[in-house]
Amino acid sequence: MSKIIMQTPLVEMDGDEMTRIIWQQIKEEVILPFVDLKTEYYDLGLPNREATADAVTIAAAEANKKYGVSVKCATITANEQRVEEYHLSKMWPSPNATIRAILDGTVFRTPIVVNGISPAVKSWQLPITVARHAYGDVYKATEYRIPGPGKAELVFVGDDGTKWCETIYDFEDAGVLQAQYNKDSSIKSFARCCFEYALETKRDLWFASKDTISKIYDQSFKNIFQHIYDNEYKNKFNELGIEYFYTLIDDAVARVIRSKGGFIWACKNYDGDVMSDMVSTAFGSLAMMTSVLVSPQGVYEYEAAHGTVTQHYYRYLKDEETSTNPMATLFAWTGALNKRGEFDNNKELIKFAKTLEETAVATIEEGTMTGDLINMWEGKIIPHKVSSLEFLQAIRQKLEKIYS
Repeated sequence: MSKIIMQTPLVEMDGDEMTRIIWQQIKEEVILPFVDLKTEYYDLGLPNREATADAVTIAAAEANKKYGVSVKCATITANEQRVEEYHLSKMWPSPNATIRAILDGTVFRTPIVVNGISPAVKSWQLPITVARHAYGDVYKATEYRIPGPGKAELVFVGDDGTKWCETIYDFEDAGVLQAQYNKDSSIKSFARCCFEYALETKRDLWFASKDTISKIYDQSFKNIFQHIYDNEYKNKFNELGIEYFYTLIDDAVARVIRSKGGFIWACKNYDGDVMSDMVSTAFGSLAMMTSVLVSPQGVYEYEAAHGTVTQHYYRYLKDEETSTNPMATLFAWTGALNKRGEFDNNKELIKFAKTLEETAVATIEEGTMTGDLINMWEGKIIPHKVSSLEFLQAIRQKLEKIYS
């Protein structure tokens, strides 16, 4: 067959450990045989981040702005153990956090649903997308270990010389202190990304925080969302017959559990981090979750929502067979190829991306799957456990029949 031609490159961000191995296998088995793949490549593996003093991460994010679409492999977020293991000069920041800050984007995560694996919550009939604000809050917090008695104060000094100060607490003994922040500009970007994504997917949008307790911080999120909705999106939502509403985060959790799914749940940074893992696990696995970062300017970065699968990587280095689920990484590639096709009006590329997704899901539904899904399988077909590579090869065989 003649390969599908791409007009514009994707930005390709390679990663670490087992997901780096799977990344290459996906390209070799189910993309390169069918697509004349064009990418601008950036190696975000930890050794190269060390070699470039993390400049490669910034360059990749800027390239993402230029080309509009990127696909990212899972990467290591360095800690003390990783500094020692990889002989790092410093504890480099999370590439995801760096890219999210540069793009000012919102992360949307949606489970990959297959027949034969039922959600743990029986009422869920449709996938739930968690929209996570990816800036500020606890992830940008300033912390201090209080050594002993003393007064903690929160101080703001304006550029015009105005000063505001309030006592946080008079410590009678040792303790801890944390100050976090966010910006109206980032909250507005978050809101607009959520409203635009709801319009694009034609789904209801919920937003939840805790303004009854956080009467200024969380209430600012609530008020900005409502103002933008009322002035920019209300009529558009009404035309499509979809709904936006605000509720408290604890009420949202109860509503989500009782719901049938099929909506977008917008959360602040930490809430979104936790709730997306809860939703993905309840639907099956972190390896069965799509993830896309969307900027207000319409820039897209597709990624796997899970980590680098370190323990499988150590086994791989010992030449032991691994059965790592490649679905999240595979769907990062299909998401990026599909969006590239949309931007370039490349119908063949769009069709291929959709066909690859459908074929991957069909492979699982026919009983061929990696080890993580075996225990959750409820289908009538007796499941067959395969390695990561064997799973991709099974998909390739189906694609070859379709494109022969």
